[in-house]
Amino acid sequence: MKTDIVLAGVGGQGILSIATILGAAALKQDLYIKQAEVHGMSQRGGDVQSNLRISSSPIASDLIPTGGADLIVSLEPMEALRYVQYLKPNGWIVTNTAPFVNIPNYPEMDNINAALEAWPRTVAFDMDAMAKEVASPRTSNMVLLGAAAPFIDIEPQQIEDAIDTIFGAKGANIVEMNVKAFRAGMEYAKNLSNNK
Repeated sequence: MKTDIVLAGVGGQGILSIATILGAAALKQDLYIKQAEVHGMSQRGGDVQSNLRISSSPIASDLIPTGGADLIVSLEPMEALRYVQYLKPNGWIVTNTAPFVNIPNYPEMDNINAALEAWPRTVAFDMDAMAKEVASPRTSNMVLLGAAAPFIDIEPQQIEDAIDTIFGAKGANIVEMNVKAFRAGMEYAKNLSNNK
């Protein structure tokens, strides 16, 4: 088993929290992990990108080669497209469609949506809206993690346990909201991918 994931987004969206949770869940399943944060500005508003490699056997490098990623997981649609050259031909893009407009020449959303729709294996929806509906606007990253979960060889219960571990100090209500958001994203992605 081996899953190579490019995590992308904008600083402050919680992309690195996803990496932390997946890392904790992978370790619980006795899997090997390597993570490389190759990002520009991780402060709020800057682009963030991280390579996460999970495997049942030792991993030599922490960087994913071009054309080697199984998944691009992004909380920002333009950031998802920024890294498509890393994706395998049969890889999946899992992305939020709600833009984080942080530059004056942000591309037209019609062009971004068309580029995403051109990729045959894409799970793209407004994760911000789903997070707000099912839990809290601050749980968009957990909706994203849930939407990516069907494509990662880690038991969903292990991921939920890792959410509990990572957010446990913030209280049971925070854990419950994040798990609820995770489950909503996972169900949406399962239904969508079964129809592709």
